[in-house]
Amino acid sequence: MIDKDTLIQPDRGQKATEIHLIDKQGFEAWFKKLSPAQRAAVEAQKFTAGGYQTVIVPDGDGWFAAGGVANTASLSSWCLAKLAEVLPAGTYRLMTGDPGPALHGWQTGQYRFTRYRKEKEEEGDRILLTKGVKAIEPALAEARAVMTVRDLVNTPAEDMGPAQIEAEVEALAKAHSAKVSVTKGDRLESEFPMVNAVGRAASRHHAPRMIELTWGNEKAPKLALVGKGVCFDSGGLDIKPARGMALMKKDMGGAAHALALAGLVMEAGLNVRLQLLIPAVENAVAGNAFRPGDILKSRKGLSVEIGNTDAEGRLILADALALASESEPDLIIDFATLTGAARVALGPDLPALMARREETARALIEAGIAHDDAVWQLPLHPAYAEWLKSDVADLNNSPDNGYAGASVAGLFLDKFVGEGIDWAHFDTFAWRPSAKPGRPKGGEALGLRAAWHMLKARYGA
Repeated sequence: MIDKDTLIQPDRGQKATEIHLIDKQGFEAWFKKLSPAQRAAVEAQKFTAGGYQTVIVPDGDGWFAAGGVANTASLSSWCLAKLAEVLPAGTYRLMTGDPGPALHGWQTGQYRFTRYRKEKEEEGDRILLTKGVKAIEPALAEARAVMTVRDLVNTPAEDMGPAQIEAEVEALAKAHSAKVSVTKGDRLESEFPMVNAVGRAASRHHAPRMIELTWGNEKAPKLALVGKGVCFDSGGLDIKPARGMALMKKDMGGAAHALALAGLVMEAGLNVRLQLLIPAVENAVAGNAFRPGDILKSRKGLSVEIGNTDAEGRLILADALALASESEPDLIIDFATLTGAARVALGPDLPALMARREETARALIEAGIAHDDAVWQLPLHPAYAEWLKSDVADLNNSPDNGYAGASVAGLFLDKFVGEGIDWAHFDTFAWRPSAKPGRPKGGEALGLRAAWHMLKARYGA
C-alpha cells in the first residue's frame, strides 16, 4: 500500500495541473468557453460530462483535466476517484471549489494491495491540493482506516490468523498508549467456552484467543466495539463446498472493521472509555472439532445446541458480547460477516443494520447517507426468536426453516447483550466483488464510515 499521507496537501499556491468538474447541466456553457482546438480534443475523447468520464484538454504548452459528475453543487466521496486512478502522477488543484468529501475517493482510488507481487514501478503519486486545511487530517485518517480494513481482509488466512490479528491490535495499542490483554489456552476454555470450542480444531499456529484493548478516561461513557475474527471458515464439520470456501479469508472482516474504527476513535480522542473485543479463531476440521448436536456452554451461562457448525460466527460473538455487557457500556457496536441471508436480501454493497433503539439506528443510517456509506436496517422481530428454541438446551444456533436468516442471527446475539444496553449490529460483506471508482475489487470497509461519523456526532472530541 502506498503512503496515502502524501496524497492530500495544503494549497499554498504551488504549481499544479487544473481539474474541472462538470455536470450535464453545465457542460454546454463550459464547452463554449473552450478554444476550437480544445473542443476538438473533448469531442475526440467523447467527453459529455457523464458520470466518471474523464478528459485531457490541451492548454497552451500544457493541459488540464476534466471529470463528469452528477452535480457540481453536491460532490460525493467518489467524484474525484476515477481521475485519481487514471491521471498521470503529479500535483493537481480542483478549479471548481473545495474538494470536500471527494478527498476520500482521491485517496482510496489510489489503493493497491501489493504484498504478494511486484508491480511496475510507479512514476509517483497523484497529489491533490486543498485550501480546506482543517479537512486534511480527518480525511487522511478516514482513508487510512478504510485501507486498513482492505489490507487485513485481502491478506490470506495463513498470514492473517489469530496471532497476526493479535499483533495488529498490539501495534494499534502501542500507537495510542492503550492496554491489551489476550486470553487463550485453558483460560479461554474456562472464560470463553464458545470461542474455544469453535477454534480448538485449528493448528497450534492458529490457536483461538480473545483479544481485548482498552483506552481512554475511565470516567467517560463506555463504548464497546466487537468484531468477528474468524480468520478462515471451512464451515467446520458442516463443511462448505469449495466455492463457498473460496473467499473465507474475509470472514475476519468484522474484526478488521472494529479494529479500524477503534483506531479512528483513539486518534480523534473521542470522549469515551473504549473497549475493543476481537474473538479470533479458525473454524477448522479435525478430530477435536465441535460437532452438530453438541451443546456448548457460554460465558453468559446459556447453553447452546449446535444445529450447524457453519453458524460459528454468532457463537464467538456471543461470548464477546457477554463480556462487553459486563461493564454496562453506554453503547455496543459489533461488526460481522455473519450471514449469507443478509447478502441475498441486500447484495454486496449494503450492510444489514440491526439495533435495539430506533434513534441509534436512525443516527447510523443518516451518517451513512451523508458520507456515502449506506446501510440498511433489518428488524429484530421478537416473534422470530421462537425459532431459536431447542429441545435440549437454552438456544439452538441455527434454525433449519430458512426464514429471515439475518434477523434470526441478530436475535441470537441479542440474547447475549445485557438488558437495556444500547446495541447495534452490522452484518457486513467486507468484500467488493467488482470494482467501482475509488473502490477496487477485494476487501472493503462497508459500514465503517457510517459508524465513525455517528460516533463523532455522539461523543465528540
